Amino acid sequence: MAPFCLIDGSGRIGRRTEGFGAIVVRLLKILAWLVGTYVAIVAAFETLIGVMQPANANTLTLITEPDTAPVARVLARLDDGGQLYVAANHWPRAWYRAVRGSPEVALELDGEAERRYTAVPVEGAEHERLMATFPHSIGFRILTGFPPRRFLRLEPTP
Repeated sequence: MAPFCLIDGSGRIGRRTEGFGAIVVRLLKILAWLVGTYVAIVAAFETLIGVMQPANANTLTLITEPDTAPVARVLARLDDGGQLYVAANHWPRAWYRAVRGSPEVALELDGEAERRYTAVPVEGAEHERLMATFPHSIGFRILTGFPPRRFLRLEPTP
């Protein structure tokens, strides 16, 4: 749809003109396509992470025990001077809601047997300190759709 050398309704070759409304509609269609594509990329990335649950030396397995069977979730291990934390860094947060509802959890660390912990929500100055200590790159934030980040402090249960 080049603006030059088009045949208008009269059969003459000339410059094509569009009204302001047509330009706005075209721009809105492009914007909708870009937003839809971005949402699809975020959804695909989040699904891939949720299905694969990549584990390495910097992860732990958090086990929640809802009314049904125990549910295991691989999460990034955040160690701040010996204090363990986990963070909800993605939009899918079923595990986070389960822990908030029942904060007694089990952890598997470094392939060792399960240990019991109490998950305590982090707020205020401690939350801000953790945001600064464990920042995410802008690339990660873009790829995950800028979800709000929530931390849980893991305190050993006697």
